[in-house]
Amino acid sequence: LFAALIAILGLIPKIDLAGGVPITAQSMGVMLCGTVLGAKRGALAVLLFLALVAAGLPLLSGGRGGIGVFASPSVGYLVGFPIAAFVIGWLMERTTLAAGPAATLASIIGGIGILSIFGILGMSVMLDKSLPEAAFLAGAFLPGDLIKTVIAGFVTQGLARMRPASLLSRA
Repeated sequence: LFAALIAILGLIPKIDLAGGVPITAQSMGVMLCGTVLGAKRGALAVLLFLALVAAGLPLLSGGRGGIGVFASPSVGYLVGFPIAAFVIGWLMERTTLAAGPAATLASIIGGIGILSIFGILGMSVMLDKSLPEAAFLAGAFLPGDLIKTVIAGFVTQGLARMRPASLLSRA
């Protein structure tokens, strides 16, 4: 279900940047995998999504799919997706904060911090840029990513209130 959610979030029109990595809502799906499903299940859901993409299904924003996307400037973000979901879920499983603030904070650490590290490394290699140049390019994602972390926090908080048992990261 969460692999499908990430795919659906790819239907929201992408915004292409000069570095060749589009701004999409799919990273919010990765954040929700971690905040709702927890570390292991969240990472597995993202790995399922990536396996479907590698198999050729056009599930990435703009209808991209196939093994070739793993040789694009987006590769660092794609590799970082399951790791980010795992870190977010791991943090959710261990914090005593309320679900909403915990999800927002975990999404900032995993969904922005961890994912940015992998994304910057991928852009640096694929675009033949220095790490500072790639980090500068990745800075364009920060405002949208912060909005996505807040949305992930509100969605997780809403689930915790309406259906506490569905929040597997807190089970």
